Amino acid sequence: MARAGITVDRLVEAAAELADEAGFEQVTLSALARRFGVKDASLYSHVRNLNELRHRLALLAGGEMIERIATAVAGRSGKDALAAYADAYRAYALAHPGRYAATQIRVDPALVDPGNPAMRRTVEITYGMLRGYGLHEPDLTDAVRLLRATFHGYCALEAGGGFNAPRDVRASWDRAVDALHIALDHWPREETDRHA
Repeated sequence: MARAGITVDRLVEAAAELADEAGFEQVTLSALARRFGVKDASLYSHVRNLNELRHRLALLAGGEMIERIATAVAGRSGKDALAAYADAYRAYALAHPGRYAATQIRVDPALVDPGNPAMRRTVEITYGMLRGYGLHEPDLTDAVRLLRATFHGYCALEAGGGFNAPRDVRASWDRAVDALHIALDHWPREETDRHA
C-alpha cells in the first residue's frame, strides 16, 4: 500500500484490525508499518507515538461499542434495557477482543474532545438506562462502576476460558444480569444511608 494512502483514520482502523487478530498488546508502530509496506518513521507524521495510537484506538472502539449498545437499548427500559445493554456489551467484547481491550485503558484527556459524540453518547445511554431505576448522583456513579466491573470481569473470564464448570456460560450470564437488576431495583441510596 502506498505511503500516500495512509491517514490517521486508516492507521487507527488498521490498528483495530491488528488488535482483534493478534491482541491489543501486539499493536505496535512496527507491525502497522509492515502492514502498510512503509518504514516505521513514516507513521510519525500521523501519530506522535504508540501511546497516542493506542488511545485513538480506544476512542474508536469505545464509539463502536456504545453505538451497538445504543441500538440494543433503544425503546427499552428497566430490566429489558439492562439485559439489552449487557448483551450488546458482551457481544462486542467477545467478537472484538483486541478492540475491547483497548476500551479498558485510561485515555489521555488531551486526545479527548469534550464534545466527542461517542463520549457524550456513552454517558447518555448508560446514565439514562440507570435513571430508569430512579438513581441519581452519587448513586449513579456507584452503579456505573458496579456494572462495568461485573461486565468486564465476566467477559474477561469467559474470553480467557476461565469458566470450567459444566453450567452453560450464557445461563450464568443471564442470572448475573437478573441479580444486577434486583440490586439496581433495590439500590441502597446514599441519602437514606446518611439519615439512618
